[in-house]
Amino acid sequence: MQNHRNRKLNRLKEYDYSQDGWYFITICVKNRIECFGEIKNGEMKLNECGEIVNQQWLWLEKQYYYVRLDEYVVMPNHCHGILIIDHSRRDRSRPVPTTDLSPDNLHPDRSRPVPTTDLSANDFQPNNKIKSLSELIGAFKTTSSKIIHQNGKEDFAWQRSFYDHIIRNENLLNRIREYIRNNPLKCLPAIGLSASADWQAGALDRNNAENLWM
Repeated sequence: MQNHRNRKLNRLKEYDYSQDGWYFITICVKNRIECFGEIKNGEMKLNECGEIVNQQWLWLEKQYYYVRLDEYVVMPNHCHGILIIDHSRRDRSRPVPTTDLSPDNLHPDRSRPVPTTDLSANDFQPNNKIKSLSELIGAFKTTSSKIIHQNGKEDFAWQRSFYDHIIRNENLLNRIREYIRNNPLKCLPAIGLSASADWQAGALDRNNAENLWM
């Protein structure tokens, strides 16, 4: 119980993570085990578990009307993505403008195929309750783990919690998009940022920009 009380909080204190906003997310596999495929010739090749993770990330946008997805990538032992919470997103057929950074102005990448799953429909019923960012990532981690376990990888587990950074301006958004779009293992020097020793230890100082890139 003492250790639980002393755990470092990853989220900003007194910030409402259910409000409209753009968030850069990083989620890691427990113990950094490479479960999702491998990098060949600078391109990520997903295996079965990687395809499931890819599928369930896209599932968030289908399941929750207020969720939009921007750039994302599944890496061998972690994934990065930009997730937008937009409470006004009720009519998915409306055109999407591109002039500023408001949640209405997003063009998700829908070019990737979505594998099928054998989970029952009851596991994926649409929900109108507004979830916080932590609850959304929890849903992603729970459903992806469940499918991976059903496919025989019963020892798979995500690392506890996740890392996020609130995207507050278009310049940062474009840098993060470029970072995700390129191979993250080779991209760090290109944008002038470096992964810190804190990340290697599993601790993240969310007020230090250098520690938000991995």
